[in-house]
Amino acid sequence: MTGETKTGDARMGARILLIVGGGIAAYKSLELVRLLKKRGHRVRAVLTAAGAAFVTPLSLGSLTGDKVYQDLFSLTDEAEMGHIELSRAADLVVVAPATADLMAKAANGLANDLASTLLLATDKRVLMAPAMNVRMWRHAATERNLATLKADGVAFVGPGEGEMACGEYGPGRMAEPAEILAAIEALLEVGAAARPLAGFSALVTSGPTHEPIDPVRYIANRSSGKQGHAIAAALARAGARVTLISGPVAIEAPPGVTLVKVETAREMLAAAERALPADIAVCAAAVADWRAERDAAQKIKKTGDAPAPLALAENPDILAALSRHPFRRPTLVVGFAAETEQLVPHARLKLAKKGCDWIVANDVSPAGGVMGGDDNTVVLVTATAEEAWPTLPKHQVAERLAGRIAAEFART
Repeated sequence: MTGETKTGDARMGARILLIVGGGIAAYKSLELVRLLKKRGHRVRAVLTAAGAAFVTPLSLGSLTGDKVYQDLFSLTDEAEMGHIELSRAADLVVVAPATADLMAKAANGLANDLASTLLLATDKRVLMAPAMNVRMWRHAATERNLATLKADGVAFVGPGEGEMACGEYGPGRMAEPAEILAAIEALLEVGAAARPLAGFSALVTSGPTHEPIDPVRYIANRSSGKQGHAIAAALARAGARVTLISGPVAIEAPPGVTLVKVETAREMLAAAERALPADIAVCAAAVADWRAERDAAQKIKKTGDAPAPLALAENPDILAALSRHPFRRPTLVVGFAAETEQLVPHARLKLAKKGCDWIVANDVSPAGGVMGGDDNTVVLVTATAEEAWPTLPKHQVAERLAGRIAAEFART
């Protein structure tokens, strides 16, 4: 594994999405942000309407150094970052203070504002720091909601016991910011084992490219994009920040990735270069080797004579370009070799010719049904070894490859 660029480290600060609910304890969220930033974590804040009665967007924005999100139906916010992406572009979601209202909405799947929608849409761990009156905390409804949320995997810190702002005494005080910080970092440490690529970035190419001949015809390779998309999903689940560069496919992008749609090989190369620097590059796309030298402006008509001549030009080699990038070569570059014969010898030749670190070689002979199918049989070829994997569903091939990538980074 070689390379010049290192953009991520699992020990670097995490991305925290902080939801600030309405209550007098909201003022503690400002100190929590300060502590998180001091520890190197990145914080993005969501302020509920009730929370804004206690702290201002200006205060939160000044401390986080980022935009403060408030409105589910803001056209500007949705254009910049949709609420679904916002819910997933974090390593941990923290609700502090977690009011009885927010807990009730989350426990019962309600989503009538930005905060509750994010809690329903996120695929990340959630930590809640409850804060409410003692009688509200001890109410049977809150106890039911607490049990439901814990069963759903939500983590809690606090509440503490003491004098309330209302003058009553008992459990319901929000945990102190230092306690919440400790709970956050404990969850992140536990999650690091399940997300070994947290802090690393990856670009994945997937699907075919379409090289236009004229407005209705094109040159392409057969590819469903299933394997490349599965790899992008597996790397995202492992914690990597993934840019998925996809040619024309009929499948949806997996959650938690940044999708860039392209059509031609030249567009795919440009998108890959824009995604640099990255720690990992997996080139799984079936890129057309050739394109029409000239893209006809009008449909080429049959004349009844000899077929119209089609002059071809060679497409850029995306795998070689990334492997030999002079300034921003990814630390680990993985290519794919789709072969119909002499699988390993051809893969070894490609490994040497392209300058990448690994080749995933797969037999795409028609009898195997790999093209468009759900299974794949591959051999992982490195500079020193060859690993023949059994026939597996493509999502399992992706998980296995992501595991090997994580193990490689753990060694360095």
